Amino acid sequence: MRGVMGAADRAVSLAREVMLRESPGSFVHDVQDDPRFQHRGVDLLWERPGQKVLGVEVKGDRQGFRRGTYFFELISNAEKDSPGCFLYSIADLLVYVFVDVQHVHVLELKAVREWFVPRAREFPLKTAKTRTGANLYTTVGASVPFREVKKAVPGAVAVHLPAPAVRRT
Repeated sequence: MRGVMGAADRAVSLAREVMLRESPGSFVHDVQDDPRFQHRGVDLLWERPGQKVLGVEVKGDRQGFRRGTYFFELISNAEKDSPGCFLYSIADLLVYVFVDVQHVHVLELKAVREWFVPRAREFPLKTAKTRTGANLYTTVGASVPFREVKKAVPGAVAVHLPAPAVRRT
């Protein structure tokens, strides 16, 4: 579980970095541990000057970039039959972070979900197992090529690369 939490923490950190760089003077509020937001699928609130506050769901992925796919979570815990955040989240944005290469994709969740749901059967289902202490649970999601999403839902996906390293002289 420590490896999963480390990747999740890194994903949130990279998402925050991109949001603050995208909108200087904005604030990013971490609500991951706030019960009012947990069941709504919102990890962060992005407060930008003069604009509405956006809810943000952050998804960290340690291997998807080399496969060229997103993992849209449809069932978060198969053993408990819990729905996946891709389907139930009320977030405005899904910030999908490929942790291994530090690519951050910002997806307009509603637009991508509206495109995906009618064609969900076109994409293979994958599972991921996660251990929390003595318990093991299974997550089920669709493996969806990110190039296909970007092509089908133009404007709903923005790709951000890591900030260049600061050279010290």
